[in-house]
Amino acid sequence: MGNRIKGKTKKKSIKAAHHSGMSSKRKLSRFGKNLKKNNAGLEATFITRSAVLKKLQITLKDFRRLCILKGVYPREPRGRTPSNKKGQVFYHIKDVKALAHEPLLDKFREFRTFMKKVRRAAGRNEKDEAARKDSFAPTYTLHHLVRERYPRFQDALGDLDDALALTYLFAALPSTGRVSAKVTKKAQSLAAQWGAYCATTSSITKSFVSVKGIYMEANIQGTNVCWVIPHSYTQNIPQDVDFRVMTTFFEFYETLLSFVLYKVYNDIGVRYPLPVTSVELGGSSSALSANLHVLKKVLNQAGSSASNAIAEAVEEQTGDSEQKNVESNVKRSKLKTIDEALKQVESDDDEDMNDDEEDVDISGPLKDALESMDQSRASSVQNLSLDDEATKRKRLFAGLTFFISREVPKGYLELVCLAYGGSVGWEGSDSPISAKDPSITHHIVDRPKLPSSYDDLPKSREFVQPQWLLDSANFSFLLPTSKYAVGAELPPHLSPWVDNEEEGYTPAYAEEIDALKNGTILPSTTGDVIAEAEDEDASMSSDDDSEEEEIQKDEGENDEDEESEEEEDEDSEALQKRRAKRKQKEEEEAKALAKTMMSKKGARLYNRMQYGLEKKQAAVELLHKRRKEIEICKGKNKTEDGKTMLKAKVERLKSERRAVEKDYENTGGSMKKKKRRTKK
Repeated sequence: MGNRIKGKTKKKSIKAAHHSGMSSKRKLSRFGKNLKKNNAGLEATFITRSAVLKKLQITLKDFRRLCILKGVYPREPRGRTPSNKKGQVFYHIKDVKALAHEPLLDKFREFRTFMKKVRRAAGRNEKDEAARKDSFAPTYTLHHLVRERYPRFQDALGDLDDALALTYLFAALPSTGRVSAKVTKKAQSLAAQWGAYCATTSSITKSFVSVKGIYMEANIQGTNVCWVIPHSYTQNIPQDVDFRVMTTFFEFYETLLSFVLYKVYNDIGVRYPLPVTSVELGGSSSALSANLHVLKKVLNQAGSSASNAIAEAVEEQTGDSEQKNVESNVKRSKLKTIDEALKQVESDDDEDMNDDEEDVDISGPLKDALESMDQSRASSVQNLSLDDEATKRKRLFAGLTFFISREVPKGYLELVCLAYGGSVGWEGSDSPISAKDPSITHHIVDRPKLPSSYDDLPKSREFVQPQWLLDSANFSFLLPTSKYAVGAELPPHLSPWVDNEEEGYTPAYAEEIDALKNGTILPSTTGDVIAEAEDEDASMSSDDDSEEEEIQKDEGENDEDEESEEEEDEDSEALQKRRAKRKQKEEEEAKALAKTMMSKKGARLYNRMQYGLEKKQAAVELLHKRRKEIEICKGKNKTEDGKTMLKAKVERLKSERRAVEKDYENTGGSMKKKKRRTKK
């Protein structure tokens, strides 16, 4: 009977029917193991926002701030969301666990408790007590969050785009009730410090003016950082923007930008923050100019500290040798430069070999001074050494002096000029260069015509529009100023971020600049090359009348020979066209044959690739057509078919409309209007 116990009934087999005497627990065991709640599925991986607030015991406002500072964002669950949880915001359970151990959470709770005490005192009308408690508000720092989110410096540089864009935005906003003056001043200070570093190290590589603002790009230690500078006009703060969220972002970006600035300033041997005591942010003064002035002053002091150390070492040595040798003391007191000191050291060494008396050797202190000079310069001059690209940028505007008129916003223009090696002045009491300075080479004006007050200025300068600066910097070439004169119609402002080779289309102005760089077009004739050529032809026509008559006689004799040659050329051209068509047809047949040998997956992928290429080619052809129409309009000529520009444009628009109608008819619809029948 096996292990059966005598007196107990035998258990029924697990294969028995459900209606048998099996217990409920044993019946459920047939359907698998029961899972515990929140152990698998969506509930085990994601959690809703309301559940997070209940778990962390904080308000929604503090939770939003904590997520922004910590870098935690909502996630979309994979797979199908249950019907009762559709439309809800989910967070990953691991992110919530990280938030639960965040030290800032305790600080937020402390601040919440502190505000209860302040409100209680204010509610009792105890203003003195509330003011006293306000000075004991709990504070916190975000340094640990920056180190946690950006373990490497390159990671911080890669995420610096948003930080700079928001910093420049707050620097341009007015200090109203929704944006405090403290935040605005801090943003202006950070933007000025960043601009001073970029200008000093020639890091600006690209710049472009658009409707949204001025786009700038800088190369910082091999990483490209791009940001947007708002236009300098009165900003209207919209009512539907939550500035509390933006201020929280700026709170973190302020700490991040301070870390980055400390690192880059330390790399060039400058202590951060700069000792800028008082900076007037309004009027004609500029925070950027003040920071640049202080930065240059600090670098110059670091470079001159070496020579001061050498002078002090020489003075000390001469003071010690004064008691032993008066004549040598007089000679050594005349040493002013390093070269003279080195020569004197060699001469003293030679004298010591011949003299019996033991003289004091000054080579030791002088060597120590030289070593200290090398160390100090290593922290200032050598660390500021620029790479090849930065050196080329620094030489572009070298020797040029720009003066910015009062109607031109000087913020980004000053940054570009200084980054490319130029000197800048502006209209204001704090300008280093006056308007009548004869050293000014380019005067930046943005007016339809020059006012009469400019007649007293020196005639040696050139008046140009602001676009000339940006275009010259983007193309790394000093463009001719004739197209950028005051009141002239400006050439197209091309974006430096567009790759013409990749797009398959090169604008006409880009081709002209490339020709200028290659030397095929002289800068003096770029404005009106065709017009000057026509003028030269007209001037030489009178001199060549006699020559033309002689040539016509010779041409009359050779007309028959030329006609026969033209017929042969036409036959050869027709033959070449037929060969090209035949070759194209063979290539198409070969492609079709290869396509039939592909699998379905490969054929679909090939069709997608061809669709993208055809779409790109159609866009390029459209650009070429429009460009041709503009050239015909300027020259007032006719097309190859003998049609005018307007007629060719109308035909092109009609053909484009017919193509759209044909595509729509393939879907089953019709764009043609039905004619209404009139009753007789």
